[in-house]
Amino acid sequence: MPRFPASHSRSDQRRRSGAARLTRLLFVLLFTGPIVLTGGACASNQSPSNPDRATLAPTPPKPYVNASAPVNPSGYDWRNIEGTQDGWRLNERSREWSGLNRAALNLHSASAMIVDERGNVLYSKNARAVRPIASVTKLMTAMVVLDTGVSLQTPIRIVEDDRDRLKNSRSRLRIDDAILPRREMIMVAIMSSDNRAAHALGRTTFRGGTEAFIQAMNRKARALGMHNTHFVDSSGLDPRNRSTAEDLVKMVRAASNYPLIRETTSRGEMTLRPFRDGTALQYRNTNPLVRSPEWTVEVSKTGFINEAGRCLAMQARIDNRHFYMVFLGSDGKLGPMGDSNRVREWILASNTRTTAAR
Repeated sequence: MPRFPASHSRSDQRRRSGAARLTRLLFVLLFTGPIVLTGGACASNQSPSNPDRATLAPTPPKPYVNASAPVNPSGYDWRNIEGTQDGWRLNERSREWSGLNRAALNLHSASAMIVDERGNVLYSKNARAVRPIASVTKLMTAMVVLDTGVSLQTPIRIVEDDRDRLKNSRSRLRIDDAILPRREMIMVAIMSSDNRAAHALGRTTFRGGTEAFIQAMNRKARALGMHNTHFVDSSGLDPRNRSTAEDLVKMVRAASNYPLIRETTSRGEMTLRPFRDGTALQYRNTNPLVRSPEWTVEVSKTGFINEAGRCLAMQARIDNRHFYMVFLGSDGKLGPMGDSNRVREWILASNTRTTAAR
């Protein structure tokens, strides 16, 4: 038998060893590949561990994508007003408000804040006091619905679950009879403050129902820098819906970026037909200032429950300037309106003095 050099024998051994390793590797891949693929498929079918993600709506379409962006002429970050102190310092450097006599403004509301469109805090009273906010909540409800991009034409029926069993408030939207497109349901909720409409919106917007909607409200509040705000329902009937005047200034400003909210909350009245027989219902804005010739109200929401007192959050134009006004815990049905008129006269008087001084 022929003899081969020792070097050839070692080379053959290495080739055989390499072939054996390759064979074992292929065997492992063939055996474990289906397991890996099956595991991936099972993981993709499981619900996310984070319940918030499980109920997230689709990415909202324009114009709502950047509705909470803190954009303004001064570059001031509205998510971090850092309240009264920073605001006062900013205001003191602003010559345009140097003529304001803050001691002359005697507001009756327990908490209040007045801010111009540049982030200047003109007035602040207990602006960081956490209080129930009643139906001012509904501005957040409308924003969350609009952020989802869900169809505004989808009909929504008022059902037994929408009945208010906490405060027993009334509604003309009859159970199992009233049906409105989602757009009109939003309008009823934020203009005439209908609680059944607000509850129906919270119930029908997310697959996770009302619970998922409340989670989205609180996420939105955090995104807006509303650090002292918490929601537990979509109507504001629950006194555990709490916020501050400072936080609500941020919310009103964010709401002003939504055309439907501006259009609806600035109108005086509207007519809807929610019933099969076509019966017309006339709705009026709960803020009478929108019907006053002296006022240009651009965004508005009132609120009242016993625990909160009378509340008002709005954006208004005075002497060609935009102002954000929040009044919480006022006594008397027209308490916030009286404070609003005091603020308007105070600003106009200040502008007159400043113009005369020039």
